[in-house]
Amino acid sequence: MIRHLYSHLIWEKRDIIRQSTGQCDCDCACTFTLPANPGPIAHSSDGLLYKSPSLQAQPLTEKHSVVFDAVQGSIAVADLETVALLDDFAFPVQAESVLDANECGSHVPFEDVLKGLVSLGFLVSPGAGTAPVIGISSILSAWLHLTDRCNLRCAYCYLPHAPVDMNANIGHDVVNAVFRSAVANGYQAVKLKYAGGEPLLRFPLIKNLHQHARTLARKYDLDLDGVVLSNGTLLTTEMVETMQHLGLRLMISLDGVGEYHDCHRSFPDSSGSFDSVTQAIDLALGNRLAPDISITISGRNAAGLAQVVGWVLDRDLPFSINFYRENSQSARQTDLQLEDTRIIMGMLEAYAVIEAHLPHHSLLASLIDRGNLAAPHLRPCNVGQSYLAFDVQGRVAKCQMDMMRTVTSCHDPDPLKTLSKSTKGLQNPSVDAKIKCQNCQWRYWCAGGCPLQSYLANGCYDGKSPYCTIYQALYPEIIRLEGLRLLCQAERSESRVT
Repeated sequence: MIRHLYSHLIWEKRDIIRQSTGQCDCDCACTFTLPANPGPIAHSSDGLLYKSPSLQAQPLTEKHSVVFDAVQGSIAVADLETVALLDDFAFPVQAESVLDANECGSHVPFEDVLKGLVSLGFLVSPGAGTAPVIGISSILSAWLHLTDRCNLRCAYCYLPHAPVDMNANIGHDVVNAVFRSAVANGYQAVKLKYAGGEPLLRFPLIKNLHQHARTLARKYDLDLDGVVLSNGTLLTTEMVETMQHLGLRLMISLDGVGEYHDCHRSFPDSSGSFDSVTQAIDLALGNRLAPDISITISGRNAAGLAQVVGWVLDRDLPFSINFYRENSQSARQTDLQLEDTRIIMGMLEAYAVIEAHLPHHSLLASLIDRGNLAAPHLRPCNVGQSYLAFDVQGRVAKCQMDMMRTVTSCHDPDPLKTLSKSTKGLQNPSVDAKIKCQNCQWRYWCAGGCPLQSYLANGCYDGKSPYCTIYQALYPEIIRLEGLRLLCQAERSESRVT
């Protein structure tokens, strides 16, 4: 629901942003919980308020600016009068004294605008802290690596494609282990990512395991979310119907249109998979299952990003844009590497397409790799916190991209507890511990980027992302897009009323 005080202040309620950006169905460990509200607002006894120190305004149109706080995670559109009003609170001041000096128009009482600014955290009490309000995840997520086999040979894949599968007994032990840890650690929900390899090669096992998971969810009174991460090429009508019956969602990878997809994702005989993938998407849509689309961008296909974003928007599909992650299997393909200028140009072209087709829902968590502008967070993903990655033998790793370094197994009474205490291998430090990120205004939206990529680039897990320059160039553009979307939604709402 878009909240707007006529043209003075426009924003979206956090629960709506949570619904539209809270899911992440890409090939990563990034499930976030957004704060239920901007946090408790501390009021001083003398009624003083002042502008949040981390508040910024960015011109949007001749009459409006987008106002945002990258520490508290709030974004709104304000008219020039409201921006000027905020400047009146540059220092702590009694609201009443500003009230006497301002008129906010005949439609909206000044007090309503003031309440909106306070609710967004744009105006704070001198007694309020400046630390971000970080949501604590209520969801335990798990990657279930059902098979190492795949019918495609993707350029950036990190798997050796060994002919090994998870069997049903191990699968049940894995699901049991996830629920044990969820109950032991007080989680309210479990999310299972059925993955591989190509998980549709093991579809009967997916059906078996998710039926078992549904039984456990009822037993322990936990919410359950399941998603199949697929290349789509093996999808059938029967599979779609089964997913709908079981409440499973579907993610399909689509990296471009035509050759821009095929240069990433081909069959073993080097023929492209674009036609097969788009047929699968149409099949799912035709059976009322809208798949999430995961778009991976590299130096090889960056020039085609705008075209595929347009393709996805035309079908009103949820999507996320992810950056190529170098790994031991793909390192020799140097044309995949992300060169800053080329990637920024490709991303900006895609953003221009989005601006011409502004969606109803927020894209704050979808438009720039691990950067999630929907809420402040201390880590780029939930590795080591609320995430488990199980291999085909039921062993547990911190991340599927680091599956060779397992920490425990599905037979552990509480694998999450063991994993979270492990100092072995991959670490996921808070952005507050990353020295080179300390002075960055975006640090609580970026959190320093993928720690594995940081290790490859810097030899340490607490270094800044090798994609830092790209992120910093694009974050203001994402803020601008969200501002335009909010303004467009408000105008649509007003036109419906009139």
